[in-house]
Amino acid sequence: MNVPPNASPDAPGNQRPPAPLRSSRRTVLAAFAATATTAVPLLAGTPADASARQPRDHDLLYVGTWGENQLHAVRFDPADGSMTSLGAVVEVSSNWVVAHPSRPLLHVAGAEPGGFVRTFRVDDRSGALIKTGEIETEAVDGASGGLSYIGLDTSRGVLLVADFATGSAAAVTVRPDGSLGAVTSSIQDTGSGPNPRQAGPHVHHVVLDPSGRFGLVADFGADRVFVRDYDRKTRRLSAGASERSYATEPGSGPRRLAFHPNGWTVYLLNELTADIETLRWDARTGELTARQRMTTNAPGHTGTTSAAELALSGDGRHVYVSNRGDNTLVVFSVDPRTGLLSEAQRLSCGGTTPWSLSLHPGGRWLFVANKASGTVNLFRVDQRSGLLTDTGISVPVPAADCVAIHRVRR
Repeated sequence: MNVPPNASPDAPGNQRPPAPLRSSRRTVLAAFAATATTAVPLLAGTPADASARQPRDHDLLYVGTWGENQLHAVRFDPADGSMTSLGAVVEVSSNWVVAHPSRPLLHVAGAEPGGFVRTFRVDDRSGALIKTGEIETEAVDGASGGLSYIGLDTSRGVLLVADFATGSAAAVTVRPDGSLGAVTSSIQDTGSGPNPRQAGPHVHHVVLDPSGRFGLVADFGADRVFVRDYDRKTRRLSAGASERSYATEPGSGPRRLAFHPNGWTVYLLNELTADIETLRWDARTGELTARQRMTTNAPGHTGTTSAAELALSGDGRHVYVSNRGDNTLVVFSVDPRTGLLSEAQRLSCGGTTPWSLSLHPGGRWLFVANKASGTVNLFRVDQRSGLLTDTGISVPVPAADCVAIHRVRR
């Protein structure tokens, strides 16, 4: 399936079957035949030789696939950066995947009508997955599905759900054992923008502020970041007494949000204009104020404009962005006093259409899901300067859209 590089999750794609994959450098899959199944486990365990080669200390990467109806696994050794593909481990729609930080669990967001989120238990040794639960998150019966993001906040016991297709944001209770409970709330956005893809609201991201009193909702279709009240006891999002929102430039398409550790700086990545904004956050009033706006496009850029992913280093010193129009990664340095950005580096993403990127918790590695080239590429992070080096290492994953990192218990 060919998807324009600036496409957002707004329709399920064609489904294709699993195929055994081998790790390689700069490997791109050639073709897959069409078929369809959902939430079917494929990997009962790794082959004997693969299990014997398992490194003593390793992590597991779970890679969602856009429209391929598969979830892939990769064994990763953080000591030397080696990656070993385990291939497709389950047949399931996987628009977004998130790993529990302390339990062997994955939550997987699908594209089907109903806004399904499915939970799987991880076998640390083999990488195999066993389905343990499923919930439906959409507030409107019969609405076409298309979840664009799920975010897990275990400290507050909530899973936040962004439904691109319906333009709604939901909150789901997370039990102490990591399983999902009830949908506590679902709020419908309103609004539109001038771009043909902005005929109505399309929620792309939901995140809680550091105080836990507010939820920020980036709405691609409405050109707004809506500020919702969040009740920490009931784990509910609500519109509150008055409508609060931050209006972006018309046609910008807000996509991703990230709070700086200082608690009063927010970074907003806009997809359609491919720029990043630095905003001031007032936790008392729930207001956002514009401070800075910078392009992520290369000088002299022409053609498609599309930014995709935003990540912040653990120490708050660097911001990483993927640009699908230029097929680049952009690194920004953060001024420690003001939170403002300056461009530090621009380099190739190692493939085509960098749909998302993920920083390893250890801080030394960055993974890029290159959708069109069908690879997950590995970059080394200089922890002093924050700059990236392409390792040349990649594994093939068809239509890779996101990378969730499961830390295997030592």
